[in-house]
Amino acid sequence: MTDTHPSSRPMPEELIRLASADNFRDVAGTGTGYPVAGGRMRRGIFFRSNELQLTAADAGALADLGVAIIHDLRSSMEVDAHPDAEVPGATWQHVEVTGIPTEMVQGLADAGAAARVMREVYDAFVVSPAARASYARLLTDLATGPLPQLFHCTAGKDRTGWASALLLEVAGADRATILADYLLTNDVSAATRTKYLGMIEEHLGPDAVAVYEPTMVVDESYLQAAYDKVAEHYGSVDGYLREGLGLDDEVLGAIRSRLVA
Repeated sequence: MTDTHPSSRPMPEELIRLASADNFRDVAGTGTGYPVAGGRMRRGIFFRSNELQLTAADAGALADLGVAIIHDLRSSMEVDAHPDAEVPGATWQHVEVTGIPTEMVQGLADAGAAARVMREVYDAFVVSPAARASYARLLTDLATGPLPQLFHCTAGKDRTGWASALLLEVAGADRATILADYLLTNDVSAATRTKYLGMIEEHLGPDAVAVYEPTMVVDESYLQAAYDKVAEHYGSVDGYLREGLGLDDEVLGAIRSRLVA
């Protein structure tokens, strides 16, 4: 199993911001990294993002970080509509996870219905065999492939948010840290959310903004829906990782070794 850490490339203490991908960030947080059982998380190993519709400067910034593999969690339709920009030195891999089905959000009656759809999406991350197979592949590649690596979906909040939560779980972060990191999306991607809500207002009218806003944010109840399904079906996150995703001690140990300084 490959155990290659990036060279001692210095990482800025603050969040690296990309003008063309506002939800790009280090899975380990900022500064000295998130505290975990037995140490702190090592930064510069795994990155997360929204879709990589990058300017040349931002693609160069990812190349400067040494990103070796990009895992695209979007559907084939999403990829075809907005293919990732090429990042010099990085290999692109498609690891599809179903996001928010279009048919489920068309004609939403109210914000409550939108929130229910979002919780169903997170349920599927845990119970869908296809989603479990994709997350198993992603985590195995993160454990074994050259570093650093990046994973993303369209908004970088749901499919990507669950993957990041799992990495933080494996690293030994507490649930409060995991939730705070998950909710950070609402802050860093506020401009993108405002843009899309403006488009909804323009095409569907001002009353539609409140209806659709729950699909454009992250919420503690969404993440909790996934954890509730994990508890229901597997008893614990460890049970989900081992039984649901089929990951063994070698893979889980390699992820933790990579992430914990």
